[in-house]
Amino acid sequence: MTTRPPDTLGPPATARTAPRSLAPDLARGTMLLVIALAHAQVLSTALPGAAALDLSGAAAHTVAAAHTLLVDSRGYPMFAALFGYGLVRIASRRRASGSSPREVRGLLRRRGGWMVLIGFCHVALLFYGDIIAAYGLLAVAAAGALAAGGRRLLGHAALWAAIGAAVFGAAGPAIPSGADPTDIGPLLSAAYRMMSWVLTTPLFAVMAVAPFLVGIWAARLRLLDEPERHRPLLRRTAVIGVAAAVLGGVPLAVLNSGLAGEPGMLAVSAATGVHTLTGYFGGLGYAAIIALVAVRIGERRGFAVRALAACGQRSMSCYLAQSVAWLILFEPYLAGLGGSLHPLVAAGVGTGVWAVTVLLAYALHRAGRAGPAEALLRRLSYGPRHARVAAG
Repeated sequence: MTTRPPDTLGPPATARTAPRSLAPDLARGTMLLVIALAHAQVLSTALPGAAALDLSGAAAHTVAAAHTLLVDSRGYPMFAALFGYGLVRIASRRRASGSSPREVRGLLRRRGGWMVLIGFCHVALLFYGDIIAAYGLLAVAAAGALAAGGRRLLGHAALWAAIGAAVFGAAGPAIPSGADPTDIGPLLSAAYRMMSWVLTTPLFAVMAVAPFLVGIWAARLRLLDEPERHRPLLRRTAVIGVAAAVLGGVPLAVLNSGLAGEPGMLAVSAATGVHTLTGYFGGLGYAAIIALVAVRIGERRGFAVRALAACGQRSMSCYLAQSVAWLILFEPYLAGLGGSLHPLVAAGVGTGVWAVTVLLAYALHRAGRAGPAEALLRRLSYGPRHARVAAG
């Protein structure tokens, strides 16, 4: 049996009737926990104009190191890979229903354009940490990549991984944390977020190209749809990916801890570049672990599995729901907790916010309803006449 993916998008005839795979939904639901932990650390980031927290204790250093090694720049690559994987599944369903390749590319680009607009509204109304628009840009610019050969996809992914790491290594240290000054109001806060969004969205899109292309390649193999057929590859990916992420995060963790003294800009940029590059491996490793867990779960569907899968099926809605919590918690004109919590407490808050979104997604699942953001995107992408059919 070969593991070489086909060079063209050839959906199976049963694309419409095949049962929904568990692994992609579990991966998206778990990824949202990683993203929540990353965003929650703003609660312990000193705000402009405010006194910094005392983060000299062992617990603070431990949480900061774990965040650098396992969370920061590890969740987003997995999200990008899952986004590429999902686009292939959408394209396969449309091809199976009789759409031409040109029509499929048009649909994906239209979907991406609406995602850019949703991302803009997300930043303007809620939270600075948007990735929806960046992935929308990828869909617009790289929809044609779904027809590329497997070797070409992996070759371009390797090239873009190097580019993404180099670009973020140079620009990443200069990106603001997203924490607003303590005396800012809602209008100035929104303006601040939108100015940052204009700069960071293209940067995040460049960083996401590599895992996005790997996700397309993985969808050709159906790695997450049929993980039981690819266990050796998934095991290797899990071990190598997570090990690379941990080892590659050590230099930046050491610099952030202050153990090496006051680092120079060149050292910070180099460590950030290595951290970003190995984060690609970590994100793919996490996805592989979740696929292997899905194999072990098999047909068992307890409450935790069903709730987490429901969250993954409604990942955009849950991601936006998290942002409502961040708006309330972070903004100085609301709860104003930004920069005021110990990192360990902030991690607990992030986990709690994620858990609430999982429960909300499960409630929607029990009610037989799609996530509101997913329903809106389908309606905008397909039109009201076809949105219900596309949802199936």
